[in-house]
Amino acid sequence: MTYNQLGRVVHDADAHIMEPPTWLRDHADPGLRDRIRPLDLSGGNELKQTGSVDAQLADLDAAFQRLTDRHRSDEYRAVEADEIMLRKNYAATGSFLPDDRSRALDLLGFQSQLLFNTFHNRRLHDWEHSGDLELAYGAARAHNRGMVEFCSGDPRLLPTCYVPLADFEMAATAADEAIAMGAAALLVASGCPAGHSPSHRSLDPVWARAQAADIPVVFHVGGTGDLIDAAYFQNGLPIPPDFHGGEENFRSVDYMAIPFPPMQTLATMLFDGVFDRFPELRIGVIEQGAIWVPSWMRQMESAFDAFVKHEERVRSLQMRPSDYVRRSMKFAPYPTEDVGWIIQQAGAETVMFNSDYPHVEGGRRPIERFERSLGDAGEAVRQAFYCDNFVSLMGRRLAGAAPTLPSL
Repeated sequence: MTYNQLGRVVHDADAHIMEPPTWLRDHADPGLRDRIRPLDLSGGNELKQTGSVDAQLADLDAAFQRLTDRHRSDEYRAVEADEIMLRKNYAATGSFLPDDRSRALDLLGFQSQLLFNTFHNRRLHDWEHSGDLELAYGAARAHNRGMVEFCSGDPRLLPTCYVPLADFEMAATAADEAIAMGAAALLVASGCPAGHSPSHRSLDPVWARAQAADIPVVFHVGGTGDLIDAAYFQNGLPIPPDFHGGEENFRSVDYMAIPFPPMQTLATMLFDGVFDRFPELRIGVIEQGAIWVPSWMRQMESAFDAFVKHEERVRSLQMRPSDYVRRSMKFAPYPTEDVGWIIQQAGAETVMFNSDYPHVEGGRRPIERFERSLGDAGEAVRQAFYCDNFVSLMGRRLAGAAPTLPSL
């Protein structure tokens, strides 16, 4: 029995791999590997420069071999169908072993998954903004190799490949490389690149390549640096734990700032005519919520009316802002958001189902939560949410694939 018991085709717009500590380093060009520290999974970003690196790597390898052995044991696999949505992070089926991910997809009952990294968006962002272009683009190339390799055994697994926008010519080359590797989507930071706008005309070759390849450009939470000033947490109280029990991710206060980067970036691209120059360009906003989309659309409508007489760029737009959103953008709501209300306000074509598998914050019952908020919405709305909007975002890679219903 699969987790998906809806009796319909379901595509998952947000899923993840759980990278082993040396994953990025292992996929980097040889000359770059020594510059990429392994992850410190105890809570820091990278292993500290203490002790023998070789000894640390040996310890990590041994720990992950023990974890691999557990995943491949008869005891683990005997109950994985019952626990497919209960096991989270590294405990989850197919979370870090590529050979197991197809089995996880079968047990989930999803037609496809768009896959993202878990730990590297912030690192990729920081390297992109460091001024060290060799490291920024080399690390992105390593990330993309790892993502494509993980997904290579199953066409239902759709890899996202990172393109730093720091340098105009290198960004276009990175997009070419990613597309040639087999990227299903180009992942870019949802915040502003260092030194220029995301709407800069010299970035048009990136959008042109995505449009020509018929793949989307996607944003994802975690790639924008600090969401808010750290002083907001200096309130005389202990910093509360996040979903994972640590202090490194999201809590209620910084959660409120998650929409700000995509709101500003997409509005800037819209008003500066990117979506007129590339009418078939599609944007996916993933794990940054969608409850903000209706009010953001209305705010852009107000900005259009306020500035259309004064700004040539606004007068030159071929459509109103909300029309661009409904045509060119899709959003992945959190399961705690009222997706029924979002659809009523913004349109059924704007939002997509996502599970966040295997992350804790995705919850154990995302379908059930979304179903409750969809309420008495009709079949066309549900078909759009669970299937058609994602197929529309992903383009011909999915459009020609024959859908199969999950086993009930």
